[in-house]
Amino acid sequence: MPRIGEIVSGRKINKSSNRYQWAVCVECGFQRWVQIRKGGYVPKRCKKCFGKTPNCRVNQAKSASLRHKGKGNYNWKGGRTVNLGYVHIKIYPDNFFYSMVDGKGYVLEHRLIMAKHLGRNLHRWELVHHLNGIRDDNHLENLQLVTDERHKQITILEMRINYLEKLLISHGIKFNGQ
Repeated sequence: MPRIGEIVSGRKINKSSNRYQWAVCVECGFQRWVQIRKGGYVPKRCKKCFGKTPNCRVNQAKSASLRHKGKGNYNWKGGRTVNLGYVHIKIYPDNFFYSMVDGKGYVLEHRLIMAKHLGRNLHRWELVHHLNGIRDDNHLENLQLVTDERHKQITILEMRINYLEKLLISHGIKFNGQ
């Protein structure tokens, strides 16, 4: 059995041609051959113990990445973002409405407002329609809970009305909506 601190060529112990040192893990006492790295550095912990200690580089990297997420990020805006005109709100697992979130932990604000108004989580097939068509106008008076089929009918009718209004305007015909 080698002595602690003994250095040998890798060829002698059937490893690569680098130099190796017989070392002991400072946590569990496991003895093993350790490759001597650049600058003479020899890891003090075995692979099992490396990630368990609070001062190891892996744990430091994890805590650093967590420090910069959510409220710890310099660019944090309170968990409210806008994408394609819709407002998204960040929800955390301790919230009652957490089952409505997407893969990143956000829920559409208009769905959240309707769910709070009803006092329950919305099902995936339930849709919330903006009556005035403005996606970020999420006042309760502007929201209507509808099924998918009903939402398609409403959307088709609104598109048809807008088309006919533009057609009337292009022909110079005045109507009460102008």
